[in-house]
Amino acid sequence: MRRVPVLLPYPFAAPLEYAAPIGLDPKPGDLVRVPLGSREVLGAVWEGPPAGTVAEDRLRPLLEIAKLPPLTPEMRRFIDWVAAYTLARPGEVLAMTLRGYRRPPSRAPAPSFPLPDPDHPGSILSAAQAEAAASLVEAAAGGFGVTLLDGVTGAGKTEVYLEAIAAALRRGRQALILLPEIALSAQWLKRFERRFGLAPALWHSDLTPRTRGVTWQAVAEGAARVVVGARSALFLPFAEIGLIVVDEEHESAFKQEEGVIYHARDMAVVRARLAGAPCVLVSATPSLETLVNAARGRYRHIRLPERHGGARLPAVAAIDLRSTPPERGNFLSPPLRDALTETFARGEQAMLFLNRRGYAPLTLCRACGHRLQCPNCSAWLVEHRANARRTHLLQCHHCGHTLVPPALCPACGAAGTLTPVGPGVERVTEEAASAFPDARLLVMASDTLTGPHAAAAAAAAIIGREVDLVIGTQIVAKGWHFPHLTLVGVVDADLGLAGGDLRAGERTFQLLHQVAGRAGRAEAPGCVLIQTFAPEHPVMQALVSGDLAAFMESEAAARRPGHWPPFGRLAALIVSARAAEAADAAAAALGRAAPSAAFVTVLGPAPAPLSLLRGRHRRRLLLKTARSIAPQKLIRAWLGRVKIPSEVEVRVDIDPVSFL
Repeated sequence: MRRVPVLLPYPFAAPLEYAAPIGLDPKPGDLVRVPLGSREVLGAVWEGPPAGTVAEDRLRPLLEIAKLPPLTPEMRRFIDWVAAYTLARPGEVLAMTLRGYRRPPSRAPAPSFPLPDPDHPGSILSAAQAEAAASLVEAAAGGFGVTLLDGVTGAGKTEVYLEAIAAALRRGRQALILLPEIALSAQWLKRFERRFGLAPALWHSDLTPRTRGVTWQAVAEGAARVVVGARSALFLPFAEIGLIVVDEEHESAFKQEEGVIYHARDMAVVRARLAGAPCVLVSATPSLETLVNAARGRYRHIRLPERHGGARLPAVAAIDLRSTPPERGNFLSPPLRDALTETFARGEQAMLFLNRRGYAPLTLCRACGHRLQCPNCSAWLVEHRANARRTHLLQCHHCGHTLVPPALCPACGAAGTLTPVGPGVERVTEEAASAFPDARLLVMASDTLTGPHAAAAAAAAIIGREVDLVIGTQIVAKGWHFPHLTLVGVVDADLGLAGGDLRAGERTFQLLHQVAGRAGRAEAPGCVLIQTFAPEHPVMQALVSGDLAAFMESEAAARRPGHWPPFGRLAALIVSARAAEAADAAAAALGRAAPSAAFVTVLGPAPAPLSLLRGRHRRRLLLKTARSIAPQKLIRAWLGRVKIPSEVEVRVDIDPVSFL
């Protein structure tokens, strides 16, 4: 019996050894069924000689080679690369590849995946779009390379990169498009169908298990030629990937924070390189990391500086809430209310943006000052009123804990003193409904748009002019085209600037610039009003001036001297335990064993901003190195010097995006 290394989709340190019975000749990449304990599981035959550590009489045999396409050499290299970079176990990465597969029922006919027609007549491109598309297709023809497609909101970037997809199809290759939120696919799919005559394959968590299984197999067999999906689509086993597009590449939603911690944008570049395929990064507000790579010549840079069809960018103005505050108990200032009144009088649509779900972010006792907090997390409970039962609920947005607001204050026992503090979109909706009783309102938030179908219905209602005022969270910021929407009001522009996050300014600018881009998409000019207590802040000044390049250069100048990303590297160690003492002891031990070398700094240990999350106490350490020093080797040696108790978990986050 021949020994065979089989990687299983579990957190084992290495492939396990199995015996290949006579008549079976498994090769690297073959998907095989093997026994594991009392179960039968699917794994993949892996490279390299077997370890030979299992006695021959204890070897268990392979059960069968699955009737599935083998994982390509490129896919296997990608799994190993991601595991090595993120310090995850290869089996955990393989699990992301095999997660979508399930045995199809023998009697349901499988849906077909017809070939999109690259020569189907689509939209007529402007001269600028046609030039950008030709440049993108030329770049893609040379194999691997990364191109930044950078254009203002409304420039028609999607139509440009659809031509690169057409070129990949003509070469007989598959294409993958990653979107940060699948709700964005509603209008995107219409554009794709207009260009290619039919819809692509979809990949996201809302698909039924059967649809996921059929799609997975179609991708592996090469039958699904174009796939659009969320970040997990990056781990689908493409037979012949020929193009990867990352739309809204600056979005932090591309960062996976649980399980294997990775950034889909960065891993998309790696996968494209391993496959010898081009990668296109698309954004109206590119990340500083991507802009620096373009400036250094690592990425090609294609720009679309003007809106498509002659539409103008909106005028942006800041409303100083110190001089023109809202009425007591309200959150819309007089200038914003007046602008809304004028917009509705013209028969045009408006949008109010507040990046906060629920009715109020905090419930406070007026008698003693007690704040209602989640028992499982160091976070306040958010009040919600717009639910199916139309009852007031308090909810933790981190662990999901809910309760009905108590009649008495839990701290002092006072009755009738618990008061909602601050606005969420529900509270802004309540105020807008009172101020504009004849306006037809629509709330767009993750609570109300629970999937692509709901998002599509909302977009259709807005485009069909069945809505006067859209009130939304960050889901309204990107990808939408509403031709009759001319006014955008930002209720609280300062919200994202608190907390000392490394990228707070950059993220706030990107988010608000994208929100502003929803205004004035057609002939009517657009207007954006930003409510702020700090109109002199560099972010607010950049939004009013519209000078993205100058703002990003100032961000780069602030980070460069301290070797902060993208001019240095970061890695976080997150220590957690049920008992605070255990977390403190393990974090202190890691602090004492921290690496010490030139151009290496360790910050912490310190309590995480969310020091209690889902019942676990959390401490953080941050490793900072020069750009030329890879942190993975340092961290492996570091962790090897400390014995971590079984009740303590240490998670490694290479290139952290969130510092909570």
